[in-house]
Amino acid sequence: MIHIPFISADEAVSHLRSHGHIHLSSVASVPHVLIDALCRRADRGEIEDLHFHHFHTEGPAPYSEARYEGIFFEQGFFVGPNVRANVNAGYADYLPVHLSDSARLYRRGFIPLQAALIQVSYPDENGFVSLGTSVDCSLAAIESAEMVIAVVNKNVPFSSGDLVHMSKINWFVQDDTPLVTAVYKAPTELEEAIGKNCAALVEDGACLQMGIGALPNALAAQLSGHKDLGLHTEMFADGLLKLIKSGVINGRRKKIDTGKVVASFLLGSQEVYSFLDHNPDVLMKDIAYTNDPYVIARNDRVTAINSATEVDLTGQICADSIGTRIFSGTGGQVDFVRGAFLSEGGKSITAFASRTNKGKNKIVATLAEGAGVVTPRADAHWIVTEFGAVDLTGKSLQERAKLMISIAHPDDRNALDEQAFHRFGIHYHNFSI
Repeated sequence: MIHIPFISADEAVSHLRSHGHIHLSSVASVPHVLIDALCRRADRGEIEDLHFHHFHTEGPAPYSEARYEGIFFEQGFFVGPNVRANVNAGYADYLPVHLSDSARLYRRGFIPLQAALIQVSYPDENGFVSLGTSVDCSLAAIESAEMVIAVVNKNVPFSSGDLVHMSKINWFVQDDTPLVTAVYKAPTELEEAIGKNCAALVEDGACLQMGIGALPNALAAQLSGHKDLGLHTEMFADGLLKLIKSGVINGRRKKIDTGKVVASFLLGSQEVYSFLDHNPDVLMKDIAYTNDPYVIARNDRVTAINSATEVDLTGQICADSIGTRIFSGTGGQVDFVRGAFLSEGGKSITAFASRTNKGKNKIVATLAEGAGVVTPRADAHWIVTEFGAVDLTGKSLQERAKLMISIAHPDDRNALDEQAFHRFGIHYHNFSI
């Protein structure tokens, strides 16, 4: 048993100085005990002007709240529900970046890190710890930061893939708080319809990328009859775990990491985390590897499935905002869109409901004012709604308008037709491709 020189969270964060950039482990592996200790320092007036960077985080995010204005400043690479209101109120901020480039921000010094606050497993016999459910850009942070503080937690699974030696860590804190878990609702009929339309595009032997949430789980439920699927993705959860355990996802046709599941972070049930623990068939890797389009493209038939908040008639895909209101982030969408298109036999799919829950159409003539284009029209390929699937690859603007209208909600098609006529001088009813 390797001896770990634990200190308290308060002692560990006492080494941090004002006016610096701090990296946090993300998603389910946020080091909340260190954040709480930092808040105590802030409440005593001991520290100010700390900037926080990370992927989306689960659980409380006091560093984004108005009460710490001027003391902490949240500048996440992705906006989750716990900070969304504060970002849009101006108390926190969003730093746009392709997830594949997030590690490069650290390694090339664009963001000079004072410290990396991470959460890790207990070490193995050789002194290596695992970053568990969230490697993300933490490996780059560890390599680049002036100091590294690690929370050692018995609930962090020891995942295979990219490990960290204890010698790279300056201070260790013990905390055995269970990791955050997520329970996803059963798919609705609408989500099932979208899932079926996506599943029809997935070939046997394809290498999948998809996110987490109700829609990816709906798609996963439709793939139980497929064979020899692979998985190279930035994240996965319970829906895909079922396909892995059933053998539908086995990776035997992958050209790289053959037979292995590759991901960078997870958010799911305890069953997912337990499956990860000491499992050599699941590799948790640096985001610079999982999301590199040229690494992605080394596998054949990469099928990347992502979502959108709004898509216009020309194929411009908004996925990070609703108008000017930041909703999420650029994420890894473009990484996988481009990786899939470079892959032999690959497909990029953008799947979403034709309308919002409030009945607003998501296929629009023009994007809302202030909406961010995450995937440009030149990179848009398959677009899927509950009403069908169309391929925009190699299509002109007028051809795209016709195709997009065909999968819009039926009650929105006439209005879109009129808008397309005013823009392009064509009615989709009378236009053949």
